[in-house]
Amino acid sequence: MHKEQIKAIIEGLLYVVGEEGITKEQLCAVVDILPLEIDSYIQELKEEYQSDEHGFEIVDYAEVYRFVSKTSIHPYVEKLFKMNKSNSLSSAAIETLAIIAYKEPITRVEIEEIRGVGCDLMLRKLQMRNLIKELGRSDAPGRPILYGVTKEFLDVFKLVSLKELPDLPNYDSLSDSENLFD
Repeated sequence: MHKEQIKAIIEGLLYVVGEEGITKEQLCAVVDILPLEIDSYIQELKEEYQSDEHGFEIVDYAEVYRFVSKTSIHPYVEKLFKMNKSNSLSSAAIETLAIIAYKEPITRVEIEEIRGVGCDLMLRKLQMRNLIKELGRSDAPGRPILYGVTKEFLDVFKLVSLKELPDLPNYDSLSDSENLFD
């Protein structure tokens, strides 16, 4: 493979992994090149994204590479999501919010296990609408981000606190004669 192909692969991988990012070791294993080569390609890509032609850049936090939007476009992102606030939330957004509200603090993987589908993009949208926020990091391997709801979530749903959420049904207490699928 030539240099531009490898850089394109790295870009694609960074895009696909989203906010979780990718480690140098993972890049080396997937692209099948040495760590020093990865460093060189990442550095070249970082320099390319420094120009004003791009709205995002590559960052390296805790030895994990990821794309992030540049701070210069944040006012436009806020404007976009303020325009969309008048739109109602999709059922997927409501589902994700309900899971976070009932289970917070919760990781993306835990949310995906409950929903059965990926939710990386949905989490970003909900964060941009200021309905959820990062509460820190879990002690689990990889130290995944923990999510919780915001004060704005409470305002939107007219709640004083999460204690006002209705109780979830207790499916453990169903008798053997009761069948949920009848």
